Formats: sequence, C-alpha cells, structure tokens
Amino acid sequence: MQKLIEVLEPKAVTSESDLGARVRDIRKSRGWTLKEVATRTGLAISTISKMERGEISLTYDRFMRLAQGLGMDVGELFDATAEGFTAGTVSVTRSGDAPLHRSDTYDYDMLASDVSGKHMVPMIGRIKAHSFAKFEDYISHPGEEFIFVLEGEITVHLKGRTPIPLAKGDSIYFDSGIGHAYVSGSDEDAMVLGVCWKPG
Repeated sequence: MQKLIEVLEPKAVTSESDLGARVRDIRKSRGWTLKEVATRTGLAISTISKMERGEISLTYDRFMRLAQGLGMDVGELFDATAEGFTAGTVSVTRSGDAPLHRSDTYDYDMLASDVSGKHMVPMIGRIKAHSFAKFEDYISHPGEEFIFVLEGEITVHLKGRTPIPLAKGDSIYFDSGIGHAYVSGSDEDAMVLGVCWKPG
C-alpha cells in the first residue's frame, strides 16, 4: 500500500533555538558529551555549544557534518517524527510549512523534512549574500548539487574557476566537493531551488 506523508501543520522546529534544543536533546539522550559530538562531526566544541544554544547558525556543509556525525538524516534534525524512505513513499510540503534553516549567507526552506534516509536534500534558498566577502571560505561537501534560479540572478563562485552568472530560469549542476558559494547578483535577495545529492 502506498504510503503518503503530507505536511499539514508547521513543524515544531521553527527557529535556530528550536533546532539547537533538538540537537542538544538528541545528544543527551545518547549520553554523549560535547567532546564526543565534536569528535564524530569534526566540528569545534564551541561551535556545537553555540549552535545548541541557538547563538549561531551552521553553514550547509557543517550542518550536514553534524547530521552525519549524529548518524541521522538532515530531515530528522527538523522533525522528530520523520519516517524512513521506503518504496511508495510520497511527501508533500505545503507552501509556508517547510522548516527554515538560517545562516549568515542563505536561508533554506527544508523540503520533505518528514522523510529520513533521502538520497536527495531538496530546499528553497534565499541568497542573502551580495558579495563573496560575506563568506569565511568556500563551502564544500561530498556529493552533487543542482541549483535552479527562481527569482533574481546569482553568481556561482567555484574555487579555482571563473565565476558563473545565472539569471532567472538558468541552472547549474556540479560536483559539490568543489568549493562553492552563491552570491546575489543585484541589490535584492535571489531565490533558488536547490537539490543536493549526498553519497551513502
């Protein structure tokens, strides 16, 4: 029988404080110290501690390292009731119901967060950075990435390569192991559909 998972109500994780509290609860339920999580994720103890208190947001690559280190799908960090993907699974995310993950440079609406074990991580991204100088460094993570520009224009910075401008309706697909960063090409924030494939 086909399984239908439909997002009808907003998720409990609606802020960085909620997300930090969720990560802290997961860590404590496993009896892990901050040091143990740091060892598993490669993140600094201070970074994890600040994230748990809702004081900082993690970039996508660090966020994925956190999920992997906890042995969880990124969706499970937002939704404690997330169900594993199986044959026949269908997930619907209604407009305005996706959990929001913020960072200094991007805001992400995390789509299909009610499904764990996904090979793809779909999201709607608001590109808030208007200069590459807003980034501490390039972002990189194992896998493949697809970006489709919904509104505005962006410049895709790829480490060691010439920046690539994209206008509304343009798209790019690349090895996300290449250092990358997205910058809005105008004074307005740009909107993109992003899909990341993660190995394993």
